[in-house]
Amino acid sequence: MSVSSGSSGGVPRLVIAAPASGSGKTTVATGLMAAFAARGLGVSPHKVGPDYIDPGYHALATGRPGRNLDAYMCGTGLIGPLFAHGAAGCDLAVVEGVMGLFDGASGQGELASTAQVAKLLRAPVVLVVDASSQSRSVAALVHGFAAWDPGVRIGGVILNKVASDRHEALLRDALEESGLPVLGVLRRAPQVETPSRHLGLVPVAERRTDAVDAVAAMGERVRAGCDLEALLALARTAPPLAVNAWEPERYELSGKRPVVAVAGGAAFTFAYAEHAELLTAAGAEVVPFDPLHDERLPDGTAGLVIGGGFPEVYAPELSANEPLRRAVTALAESGAPVAAECAGLLYLARELDGRPMCGVLDASARMSGRLTLGYREAVAVADSSLAAAGTRVRGHEFHRTVLEPGSGPVPAWGMHLPERRVEGFVAGGVHASYLHTHWAAAPRMARRFVERCGGVTDG
Repeated sequence: MSVSSGSSGGVPRLVIAAPASGSGKTTVATGLMAAFAARGLGVSPHKVGPDYIDPGYHALATGRPGRNLDAYMCGTGLIGPLFAHGAAGCDLAVVEGVMGLFDGASGQGELASTAQVAKLLRAPVVLVVDASSQSRSVAALVHGFAAWDPGVRIGGVILNKVASDRHEALLRDALEESGLPVLGVLRRAPQVETPSRHLGLVPVAERRTDAVDAVAAMGERVRAGCDLEALLALARTAPPLAVNAWEPERYELSGKRPVVAVAGGAAFTFAYAEHAELLTAAGAEVVPFDPLHDERLPDGTAGLVIGGGFPEVYAPELSANEPLRRAVTALAESGAPVAAECAGLLYLARELDGRPMCGVLDASARMSGRLTLGYREAVAVADSSLAAAGTRVRGHEFHRTVLEPGSGPVPAWGMHLPERRVEGFVAGGVHASYLHTHWAAAPRMARRFVERCGGVTDG
């Protein structure tokens, strides 16, 4: 099997969608990526929405960074360019959808839905249907999804969780009337399911060996159950996109490149690939480190970025690494730029579930039974290392922790949706918040952060 890669805007592409969450999109999308990569194709992996975890499995399947396509946070105008940036030089792109095909930002129509992204990419959709509790009704379900929006082109169906040969025959007979081909049939196979916990799948970084095996099993399952040649032929029907690939604007350096330390490892797995690219383009030397194991910050650290993840799961280990906690505190007290999102916010607090953290922020954090989830509109309340006061952003919250601040913190953001409130901390060079943002939509944030670290000019 071979294809001509062509330009990134013309790369063959598929969107993997479903009627609802839990239908098997991740298994099918990751399995397709692995199966095509095993045949020697360069596969570009993408995920609709703000999810950080699925792209980790995509990256494992393809050997390329998993990239998000979020029309709410980045705007519809960046979907094509971000896609083209990620798909450059590839033979095929596979885009995993989010939730149900037509589900998007609450109360805002099709915005940020898989359907909208499919239309923006002019990509055919493969509908993954959980067929475990139906037979002939599958035809009505598929017909409804295919007819709902004429701008969305559903090119075929993959039937998941099929019980038997007899069940498969009933489903195929029913779908003959729909006019849509069955491109794959997957039987129930719980042994290749990936483990979950309070915020979804367990990230790849926390189960590397098991994750490799799981991705290989997904690839084999999809290879055995799906018509890869027909899927590739469908992908090739996507017309060229008239877009210029996104690239971070690059700046000239003045003197040594400032070192920006970026937290990683099992406790801090939430990061968009474009953030490191933007920091590098702005003049920084990006150096990863692992707060679970490294007892000091990278040499010459001039700024610190601590993204999201699961510090609540690793609170004992993070707390036990006292040398690094002291180093982080000293860096923050020096006035150096520190950008912390969600898990980073918790790590900078006095304590998390009763265990000492860095103590940079006068706040205490704890797990709760309440999920805070959704898109947000926000404005910067005060000048910080990331944003000038008045800067408007769109972001996303996703956590089950609560923070109890001390007296008189300067908030980072004023939220406008879904309700009016203030959130986060600005203190010295520290900007810490629950809000996840995508810097491709506001590249000035990365530029401003590196400027505060020193070492760049107005190139």
